[in-house]
Amino acid sequence: MADRAAHAHPTTSRKVLVAVGGQEIDAETVRLACRMTDSQGGRIYGVHIIEVNRSLPLGAVLDDVVERGEKILDEVEKLASAAQIPVETELVQARDTGPALVDEAVEWGADL
Repeated sequence: MADRAAHAHPTTSRKVLVAVGGQEIDAETVRLACRMTDSQGGRIYGVHIIEVNRSLPLGAVLDDVVERGEKILDEVEKLASAAQIPVETELVQARDTGPALVDEAVEWGADL
């Protein structure tokens, strides 16, 4: 029988991506991500995706939407700092949220 410990998954990760959208659940999601992040060198990567309608250019400046996204990411930074977990945040404009999150996770090298 194979040794289970050899196949055990770590309980924490070094690079945890957390997507936030401005919902009430965001704070708990960030706190959970902080608990899942290795306290010895781990980092949180908070991402907020702004979906840009296909009728607009992808780089269209949507001031009010960008401002809201920045406030959402500010909250991620506060929560991660309170948990003493280093944090990076990114505001991304994309056509579709799902593929944009996957791209961000791959680019950043997220473990989770």
